[in-house]
Amino acid sequence: MPVAPSLVDILRADATDDILGDAFGADQNSADDEATAAAAEDDIVPDGACVECKDQQAQLYCEQCQEDFCEVCAGMIHRTGGRKRHVLKPLCVSDCEQLQSQAQAESEEKEGGQGDDIDEEMGDETVGDTAAEVGAMGVSFSAQSGRVETAGGTSFAEWITKRARYIPLRLTLRERKFLRLLEAGLKVSEYTDKIDVLMYGNKTKRIVAQIKELCAILSGLVLASDYKVGQTLFEDRQFEDNEDFYQRIFEIGRRHKIMNPEKMRNEYGKMMFLLQDSQSDDVKTMLNFSLVSPIKTVYSVLESLGVLYILDDEMVAVATKEIVSQGKARAQIQLEIKQKERAIEYLCKAYATNDCPAEVIRQCLYSIGDNHAYLRFNRDPCDRMLAYLTANFAPQRAESDQLSLAILHGQNGARLSHSHESQFHYVLQTLTLWREMLHEMFKLWHDADSDLLSPKNMYRLKDTGQGLNRVQTCPRVSKSAHSILHRTQKAVGRWVGSAMIHVGDRNVPNALVFIDKYNQVASILNPVVRVLEFLDSLDKSSRGVAAFVEQTFGGAEQAKKLILADFFRSAFDGSGADNFFDAGSCIDGRLTSAWNWCSTVEKKPFFSMFLLSGFVGFNGGPEGFN
Repeated sequence: MPVAPSLVDILRADATDDILGDAFGADQNSADDEATAAAAEDDIVPDGACVECKDQQAQLYCEQCQEDFCEVCAGMIHRTGGRKRHVLKPLCVSDCEQLQSQAQAESEEKEGGQGDDIDEEMGDETVGDTAAEVGAMGVSFSAQSGRVETAGGTSFAEWITKRARYIPLRLTLRERKFLRLLEAGLKVSEYTDKIDVLMYGNKTKRIVAQIKELCAILSGLVLASDYKVGQTLFEDRQFEDNEDFYQRIFEIGRRHKIMNPEKMRNEYGKMMFLLQDSQSDDVKTMLNFSLVSPIKTVYSVLESLGVLYILDDEMVAVATKEIVSQGKARAQIQLEIKQKERAIEYLCKAYATNDCPAEVIRQCLYSIGDNHAYLRFNRDPCDRMLAYLTANFAPQRAESDQLSLAILHGQNGARLSHSHESQFHYVLQTLTLWREMLHEMFKLWHDADSDLLSPKNMYRLKDTGQGLNRVQTCPRVSKSAHSILHRTQKAVGRWVGSAMIHVGDRNVPNALVFIDKYNQVASILNPVVRVLEFLDSLDKSSRGVAAFVEQTFGGAEQAKKLILADFFRSAFDGSGADNFFDAGSCIDGRLTSAWNWCSTVEKKPFFSMFLLSGFVGFNGGPEGFN
């Protein structure tokens, strides 16, 4: 039989419960206090900062919300609904900013007298040519002030100084030799095959072994290509003793890829994943050296040599302009080449110092010229497609049912339903967004490089439905992309569809994938622009082709409209993904739809026009996107 507890046992149990209860309550209260304190600390907004993101300076004040916002957060929060009617007022400029602007104005006045002699030597024709050439990059020449100005009203010097922070420096001949060695070493390396796999064991040791193996391969290649240099670098030395050499050779590869996105397609991803792993604290401890160094840019080189003021010279616009031969006589092209060469020689002689030789200045000017060439090839196709859209289609109504841009969910693979007017604005805003993304691509590259190689930003190896991928947050890329999106929304006014930007999730796992997606925009649009220009150029000299086009499509103009209508419908219909969650009108889904259209172009009735225009594939080869 069970024994009843005595009075002493009952009192002892009650005392124990009271003690434990008090202790548990004290622990719970302390935990609640800590959580409350942490939440209160998170809610603290620094003085002058945006109340939403807390890391940007507040620029606007909402009278209804009674809070300060930065421009991006204010635009996103007050874009739709009742908040769209809120009144936003700009905040006053701080005294610090006023002092900075005054100091900048004084420095511009002191340096304002440079470059007058060369203007007289080259004459008024240079001014006219400068205005024509720099207009292609959103820049115009003011005859009254004698200054080259951008579309926003700032001078060319201010625009190029800001942009030079992200323009990579062109490789020298010696650096190109190291680049070939790096590409050869990466081609034979099996780094990702051995690291990005799901297996047990010490992953850090495998990473260190693979990094040392690649460094050994590079060392052997350098020794084989130049015995004296290799002997100087590697004789009786360990890997950590050559840290500067390895940092330099990997920086060359990263810098080359930014200016040439079509190069190193397989090797670049392998290199970045290797550098990403090398930034881990455990790997650094075992390696005893780092492989990462900052990317050389035009701004960083000129600033380190103390000649950054060269970018304030108006002749930089002449020395860096891109000479386009289309629609120009040979004599005019030769004249522009001579003017450009004279401007380069003038700048090299005028600003060369003992610390900054003329060759370095020439290299920086060529790098800025490469920037203009990059914009013409990658950004300008978006401008041309926007021009074709507005010139051949009216937003209010379609010219005919055949040329209507309306799409219906479930019809011809479409996953969106838009009227002709809605689809017109949808395509307009998408092309505008792509244009702005490509215009700021160098900055996005640097942000992606920083996100990928940040030692505090680790990744997770995860199956995203497209194999194992490194899923990593991208704070810098996301911030820049949302800023560009906000600027685009302000420019187009009306926004159709979702404004969701996928980055750092299963759709776009990391910054490398994000950059690669937008690098394909030029590969998609350039063949389309080429076939449209081919149809525009049809004349009596190609009577056979003109007769074929007339008989098949009813004329070159009708063929051009048919191609445009099909592209603006099917390449922007939300299709291309395996499910309804990964496709649609989000920012990422718009590119997916365009890729899907490219994969089916050979089935289109106008594919013969692509072949006649010299089309071989959207990737520059017959394999296309396969």
